[in-house]
Amino acid sequence: MKNRFRLFANALAAALFLLANLSWAQSSISSRYAVVESSSNYSEAIEQARAQVEVLMAAGAPGVSIAVGVDDELVWAEGFGYADIEHAISVTPQSKFRIGSVSKTMTSIALGILIEEGVIDLDAPIQTYLPNYPVKEKGAITTRLLASHRAGVRHYLPDGSDNLVKDHYDDVVDALEIFKDDPLLSVPGDEYSYSSHGYNLLSAVMQEASGVEFLTLMRERVFGPLKLIETVADHTDYIITGRAEPYARRDNKLLNAPYVDNSYKWAGGGFLSTPSDLVKFGFGVFHSGILKDETLELLLSPPILPNGEIADQNYGLGWMTFDENGPWVGHTGGSIGGNTLFMMNPNTDIVVAVVCNLSGCLGANRELRNIGSYFKE
Repeated sequence: MKNRFRLFANALAAALFLLANLSWAQSSISSRYAVVESSSNYSEAIEQARAQVEVLMAAGAPGVSIAVGVDDELVWAEGFGYADIEHAISVTPQSKFRIGSVSKTMTSIALGILIEEGVIDLDAPIQTYLPNYPVKEKGAITTRLLASHRAGVRHYLPDGSDNLVKDHYDDVVDALEIFKDDPLLSVPGDEYSYSSHGYNLLSAVMQEASGVEFLTLMRERVFGPLKLIETVADHTDYIITGRAEPYARRDNKLLNAPYVDNSYKWAGGGFLSTPSDLVKFGFGVFHSGILKDETLELLLSPPILPNGEIADQNYGLGWMTFDENGPWVGHTGGSIGGNTLFMMNPNTDIVVAVVCNLSGCLGANRELRNIGSYFKE
């Protein structure tokens, strides 16, 4: 009798659990938005911004998340669509997305700290810190040139194969094997040539110069002090709460994105985050005192090339300047199964962050870069 009762109780518990999850899933499907509104002063601006996000949804975005901050305050955060289509899990402001090359701005803050502490000499050859890295025929690579994409290190191969790495690397130095023996594209310092591999090399320099494993360096010197509790490395073998599923599109059909292990490029594009954390990051960079003003100026200032021109994208050391609507600085991010826009205007103290879990998603609406202007009072 006891055994029969135990079996009945277990079956009942299982049924109740199933019903609860079905009910939760149904409520997730019917919940269009998951909203955080810290201020009602921007209701008109929020409606304008929603209309721009709706353009992305109409173009087939699986899920989008957006956050806006004004005067050091998060005034709006909202999720649209699905973080996981197969399980009908809606996007919320806590959903974590691949932020791609926005990771470079975070890496640059750690670099700035090491510069201020005298740990890294920007103009010393990188072999000062990485003695085993091959010396290149075309000239010496320095940390400054790596951080500003002027070192001549190549970007991904034309077929994209080294952007679809499946191998796991326990150490950022080991990941250099992907490109370290390749010739430089140009004489270091002569040209601007965007390179995520260059930032992977930068992370190895930072690690070896500081004596601190790169991810530990980022957690202890950037994520921790700026309280970025939702920003983590995209470990494929970890359980990461709220991670959005990555998607791709082929022949106009939505597919699961190809599997990649981003351990080969933490610094260049391997972090997960939320728009709210990106807003917090923007304010933290400019308000927390994590870096001196002159160091921030160094990171933001695009160098002059030998031909007298400013580097493409007005690129400094990990930050680009957007020409639209004034002095907006930040970065864009494209990854396998992710797309990100991160912009801040230090003059008006506005931060905008938009993320999507589909490769190339944000290209469907160039007006996203104007969202910050809606929130000017």
